[in-house]
Parts: sequence; structure tokens; C-alpha cells
Amino acid sequence: MHIPDGFLSPTVWGGALAIAIASVSAAVRSAGRKMKDKMIPLMGVSSAFIFAAQMLNFPVAGGTSGHLLGGVLAAILLGPASGAIVITVVLIVQALVFQDGGLTALGANIFNMAIIGTIGGWFIYSLIARLTKATVMATAIAAWASVVMASVACALELGLSGTVPLKVVLPAMIGIHAIIGCGEAVITVLVLGFVRKVRPDLIAGL
Repeated sequence: MHIPDGFLSPTVWGGALAIAIASVSAAVRSAGRKMKDKMIPLMGVSSAFIFAAQMLNFPVAGGTSGHLLGGVLAAILLGPASGAIVITVVLIVQALVFQDGGLTALGANIFNMAIIGTIGGWFIYSLIARLTKATVMATAIAAWASVVMASVACALELGLSGTVPLKVVLPAMIGIHAIIGCGEAVITVLVLGFVRKVRPDLIAGL
């Protein structure tokens, strides 16, 4: 889902960059107000884990593969603002060090995965968890939805840039990422299930 350089028009990547900067700045301010002593090392560990996990791809279909996005995982562990910061840091390192995602498209990638995927996924999780008290189900649905929502945002950006017709890229992105989202849901549920057993105090909660 990482968009490379040259795939977005200046208008689209410029607008996405502006929104990403504003959103991440707001997340930094929000996280700063709620920051606890244990949060800083946990953010570092979470960043390292998600970075490493994103480097591991799992086969999907037709020769394609997917990897963990980790937004909902980070948001449930740390809260939505800190989770968005963690995913932003991971995306910046991937773009600068591993050329995974273009520099001009960095704002769009942050918007799609750190804002839409992480914060949007958190709101879905919190809504379902509050209504049903079924945190495992809420985690799975939110993790799956986070990937699909991020893919929709990516498709819209590509369509608006004229890179690929929207009627082609939107169903293609949703179709493949609906499958990838299942892997995201399984990994997120397993990791959080383990954390809840051994260190439930690390879960940020609602």
C-alpha cells in the first residue's frame, strides 16, 4: 500500500502532506497531554515491533502478498494519538532508509495508514467494544477495517491523480486488501491476546 514517487499528482500529494502534517501535529499535542512515564519506552518497543513485522510479507492470492499495517495494534496498546505517531515514525524510517514508499508520497502514506488506518480503526474498535463489550471481536473487525479504509484512501488518491482510473483501482484495492485485512485481524488479535495475558496493564484501554 506504500505509494512510490511519481504516482500522485502534485496537487494530491501536496494536499495529503498538508493534512498529514496537521493531523500528526495534533496527535503529538494530544499524546503529550496524556503521556505517562511507561508510554515512552512502550512506544519505542511498539515502533520496533511493527517495523519488523511490516518487513515480513505473507502470501495472499495471485502472486501478491500483504504485511501487517499495525495501526489498530498500536492504537489499542498506546491510544490513538500515540499509535498514529508510532506508525508515522515507522513510515518515515521505511521511506528514508529502505525506499519503501516515495518521499513525495510520504504525506499520503502517513495520511492513509497512520491517520485513516490507525485513528479510524481505533474509533471502530472503541465503538464496537463499548456497545458489545466483546473486545476480541472489536479488535478483529477494527484491524480488518483499518486496512480496507487505508486502501480506499490510497485508491482515491491514485484515481484523483489520474494514475489509474478510479473504477479500476478502487475495486482492485478493496478486493486484495479485504483479504490482507484478514491477516491483519488475526495477527492483531493474537498479539493483543498475548499482551492481555502477560501484561494487561500495558493496554491503554478505552
